[in-house]
Amino acid sequence: MKEITFINRNKSRWQSFEQKIKHHSKLNPDELADQYIQLTDDLAYAKTYFPNSPTVSYLNSITSNSHQQIYKNKKEKSSRLKNFWIKELPLELYHSRKYFLISFIVFSISVVLGSVSALNDDGFLRIILGDTYVNTTLDNIEKGDPMGIYSSMGEFEMFLKITSNNIWVSFVVFVFGMLTPLGVGFLLFRNGIMLGAFQTFFYQKSLFSVSSLAIYIHGALEIPGIVLAGGAGIILGNSFLFPKTLPRIVSLTRGMKTGLKIMIGLIPVFLVAGFLESFVTRYYNTIPLSINILIIVGSLGFIVWYFLLYPFIVFKKENSAQSTNEKN
Repeated sequence: MKEITFINRNKSRWQSFEQKIKHHSKLNPDELADQYIQLTDDLAYAKTYFPNSPTVSYLNSITSNSHQQIYKNKKEKSSRLKNFWIKELPLELYHSRKYFLISFIVFSISVVLGSVSALNDDGFLRIILGDTYVNTTLDNIEKGDPMGIYSSMGEFEMFLKITSNNIWVSFVVFVFGMLTPLGVGFLLFRNGIMLGAFQTFFYQKSLFSVSSLAIYIHGALEIPGIVLAGGAGIILGNSFLFPKTLPRIVSLTRGMKTGLKIMIGLIPVFLVAGFLESFVTRYYNTIPLSINILIIVGSLGFIVWYFLLYPFIVFKKENSAQSTNEKN
């Protein structure tokens, strides 16, 4: 990109930001921080491709002033944490929605393939889940407790093991983005195949409804969490492969920051899912059906609301506020 093109493309944003710094009493500290990140990216690009240009000096000046304003207007830690959940993370989710859709499509296709494969090949399930798991589950079915695998260890021990494993798996899916989105796609595909084969196994034993009731007490949070982690991994891989006008290292750094915000947002989801799997799922056949359904619907409702719908509301609100500020 030529320097004149770079300047023309970003000039209005720089000037608007410069004016906001001069009238810092009207600035939202979080908005200032977001624009500061964009500015430092522009500065890094200018230093790389136009090192001796006046543009670098100009951007350095704005960056220094905005840095001072950020620390001068820095919010308290508690306020910053609240802002992360009600504004910062939802905005990242909104801008990342297409990557979540890609992750969901890959995962859904693999679930279908896992199911079809299990239906057409009796040995497929043992290849995917292992002989030990299949044999143990068959024994539990004969004993009249098909989901007995969930009560095979103590609640607290299971909570620590399941939760740490789920968080670990989600971060592995994310980090595999460093191997390009294909690495993420592989892990999503493998997990989807396992889920499809697992559900088909119980379907063949005429226990589909029983297994679904037990699985989705925790799976209503756990499964979407893996899909969202896949989206974060795709963001990471995409930022490395397609840096657009940014230096590759700058693009990768931005992708890493965005992905990590999403992964931090998923940690509470996996904690609650691990708690449900360890302390609630084992009692699926003694808890009233209405309670089981309420847990599943409530979990899915939370995922849909916070990770899909609420980001649109926050974005619309922020966009409207920004338009009002520009008019003023």
